[in-house]
Amino acid sequence: MRSPLADKVLTIKPSGIRKFFDIVTEMDDVISLSVGEPDFDTPWHIRDEGIYSLEKGRTFYTSNAGLKELKEEIALYLKRKQGVEYHPQDEIFVTVGGSEAIDVAMRAMLNPGEEVLIPQPSFVSYEPCAILAGGVPVIIDLKPENEFRLTAQDLEMSITDKTKVVVLPFPNNPTGAIMEQKDLEEIADVIIKNDLFVISDEIYSELTYKEKHVSIVEIPGMQERTVLINGFSKAYAMTGWRLGYACAPKEITTQMLKIHQFAIMCAPTTSQYAAVEALRNGDDDVLEMKEAYNQRRRFLMHAFQEMGLECFEPFGAFYAFPCIREFGMTSDEFATKFLKEEKVAIVPGTAFGDCGEGFLRISYASSMENLKIAMERLSNFVARLRKGNG
Repeated sequence: MRSPLADKVLTIKPSGIRKFFDIVTEMDDVISLSVGEPDFDTPWHIRDEGIYSLEKGRTFYTSNAGLKELKEEIALYLKRKQGVEYHPQDEIFVTVGGSEAIDVAMRAMLNPGEEVLIPQPSFVSYEPCAILAGGVPVIIDLKPENEFRLTAQDLEMSITDKTKVVVLPFPNNPTGAIMEQKDLEEIADVIIKNDLFVISDEIYSELTYKEKHVSIVEIPGMQERTVLINGFSKAYAMTGWRLGYACAPKEITTQMLKIHQFAIMCAPTTSQYAAVEALRNGDDDVLEMKEAYNQRRRFLMHAFQEMGLECFEPFGAFYAFPCIREFGMTSDEFATKFLKEEKVAIVPGTAFGDCGEGFLRISYASSMENLKIAMERLSNFVARLRKGNG
């Protein structure tokens, strides 16, 4: 009997993040710093709005593109935060998380064989989504000496006559790297010169600790070339609500919406009503959570310094990306051994691309209590390895 499966699906590897998550579920008393999920509850006033929408019987489909009032609030938010204007009617639509927006953008923009430039280490979905869309992922290895930023030179060197789309995954998961205004201006020059398009994943835009987040759509000439993706999971602690959005020129959103229409219909209605409340009244909640993450971030950097573990300072998201090359182990070996011996789950850097070898992703979206225990265990583990008793 011939295989019922598509070849391109068989070539895609399962997520390296979920591998460790699944191991943790089979163990007792494990501190997990492996999943990128806020440890905060969704703020009560946001939950309350979702509950109220159910009490009022608002359990119907919304329009395919999402609630009119939510799209209007997204437009106001982007005007307030990034100083850019999108038309709510035909340049914004609501998705089932940022992940759906990535998938739909790839499928709407790529013809078979066209290349997508993907800086790595980065979120696990970009490469498989490109493949499933019929595109060809081309990896740009980000370098620790550049603080894992994408440079204009590295971008230029990766462009061919088949290149169409550049993914900009900043603030970055897993490294915590950010792109500043000057970085984006240099990147934009290369993109415009080569007539390329951008998928800018800005799901962590609210979580920056050095300076205010800058979007590439703020650079002249780039809004018309960019699909801006964002959502509610990280900033508002709404991971389970599964809600994101995409903003782009009408020419692009019309085709993205067509795919969304047939594959999804619409995003969850209850979540959309809650998201309206989040955008209208959630700024203080975001600031409170951001301050807590920043405190944890500084604690981790101090802990790494104390144990002599090399780690560049991350200024975005809620991840640190320490280097463990000195121990002569692969990232997977280190993470597996650390989990078994110390009962702390972290993610090998290779889950985010081959150039993540020699690094670990540690999420600080966990309580300070857990982080203190985990860092004490990591310090003990590192000390044993250095003594050769690991």
